[in-house]
Amino acid sequence: MKGTAAKLTSVLLVGSLALTACSSKSGNEASSSPNASGAASPAASASAEPVKQINATVYSADPNASWNNMQDRVGKVITEKTGVSLKMDFPLNSSSTDQKIALMISGGEYPDMILPKGDAGKLVDAGALLDLRPLIEKYGPNIKKVYGDYLNRLKWSADDDAIYILPSAGVGQKNFDSSGGFELQHRVLKELGYPQMKTVQDYENAIKTYIAKHPTTDGKPTIGMSLNAGEWQILISTTNPAFYTTGGSDNGEFWIDDNTHQATYHYLRPEEKEYFRWLNHMNDIGLLDKESFVQKYDQYKAKVATGRVLGIIDQTWDYQDAEKALKSEGKYDQTYAHFPITMSEDIKAKDYQDTGYVGGYGIGITVAGKDKAEQLIKFLDYLASDEGQILRNWGVEGTDYKNENGKRVIPDDIQTRRVNDNAAYTKESGVGNYWGIAPQYGDGVNDPTGQPYTLNFKDQIINNYTTADKETLKAYNATTYIDLWPKPEEFPVKAWGAAWNIPVETGSDLQILQKKCDDIMKKRVPQAILAKPGDFDKVWDEFMNDLNKAGVEKMNKLYTDLVKSRVELWK
Repeated sequence: MKGTAAKLTSVLLVGSLALTACSSKSGNEASSSPNASGAASPAASASAEPVKQINATVYSADPNASWNNMQDRVGKVITEKTGVSLKMDFPLNSSSTDQKIALMISGGEYPDMILPKGDAGKLVDAGALLDLRPLIEKYGPNIKKVYGDYLNRLKWSADDDAIYILPSAGVGQKNFDSSGGFELQHRVLKELGYPQMKTVQDYENAIKTYIAKHPTTDGKPTIGMSLNAGEWQILISTTNPAFYTTGGSDNGEFWIDDNTHQATYHYLRPEEKEYFRWLNHMNDIGLLDKESFVQKYDQYKAKVATGRVLGIIDQTWDYQDAEKALKSEGKYDQTYAHFPITMSEDIKAKDYQDTGYVGGYGIGITVAGKDKAEQLIKFLDYLASDEGQILRNWGVEGTDYKNENGKRVIPDDIQTRRVNDNAAYTKESGVGNYWGIAPQYGDGVNDPTGQPYTLNFKDQIINNYTTADKETLKAYNATTYIDLWPKPEEFPVKAWGAAWNIPVETGSDLQILQKKCDDIMKKRVPQAILAKPGDFDKVWDEFMNDLNKAGVEKMNKLYTDLVKSRVELWK
């Protein structure tokens, strides 16, 4: 996965989500008018007949430990409104995604709907996904409204006008906070007097100084920095930072020139070699966790949850379970602040370079769901409606939020649970469980009453911060973490969107070449980091030679052609 974690996400408001068995309100209309409570009421449906009840099988390539089989509050309302109950299937662990989808394709057996992440291309090539465009035209007014002018970006390619995937990335997304970068525990920053935190040297100095004073945490060795690099997250925790620290943004495994659109396998850049040399140095002086490249994801999270890991380089979605555990134990000073660390002070961190609407990861209806497709698209359209989006983000009125003078307000006890007991709250309420399943507006977009669809607006983000967060941010003259990063306006908008979601044809020369190069990278990068400093250049030279023999220059050309085709398509 690229971009984060997302990296990539998010039309009728109702004042009350009353549970009535045979409601005459569908919530599936694309127009509405405010009612007396300051919300908007969905238009009456043409028929008051009960909604047909169906079960739909769904595979999600992202695990969800909070999934409660739609027996949470939000899920029950969704089923009542749409008649659809979801039977979800997830990867057995974080590394089994590719295998499951490959097995589906080889056996020709699919769930009714699928959230395939980066494997949509394989499903399209196998003829497994339905073209959703005719269904959207007939039954998807809210879907059309949410995507608006970006609907054209959903077409598969210049040669294929079909819409196979409805992206869940928020339309109109604005970033009010940072969920990535280099993380450092608040206790480290506080004890050292909140030192400058701009370069890898600053980061190293803070860890080195603190661990010298506190070699143990709760009786166990304190760990300077741990990388989640034992499984696919090596891309998030180890290799993506190579372009972030050297002035790049997330374009998957490529560096793309803003002006010429020339793509280069990013490890070929001499600047990035120096970043990996720094990791080699951190390992040599004992500040890098020796288990970084062999630990499994659950082991990494468990280690972070002990509170003895001072620094990580990650995205919040990847380590949030561990941080929730720390908060539940009151160890707020052992949770993490975020910083835009670069190799030198003259480099601007481009983490938040504007991509426009990226489309990308989302949900599709498979050939197995053909007979249910009409109701499934209506289900997705309901989730895309104002009513559906408020429900997914805010929960059930009267329980998860109150309506005071036409404004949605979260009660203090619910707010406390959202912050400190989020896993249990999510499982019980369903808030957040349906966030990535359907089209949605992004943070910073307001509904017809002038209120935000999502809870990720600045005041709410600040309200969610712990005391440790607020103390750290105050020390660095910031109100949210994203204040520490350069503004998106300082960089050109990416004409190609997010490169990591450009479809690559299954079995193509490009796919084969990238698989070869990626396999080499996964072998050589850990070797280089763990080598003796005197051997680093030798290992790196072998890495570059291996890439050249594998055809990296041909791969660069093919990927450049793909990027330029995307730019032309989106014109």
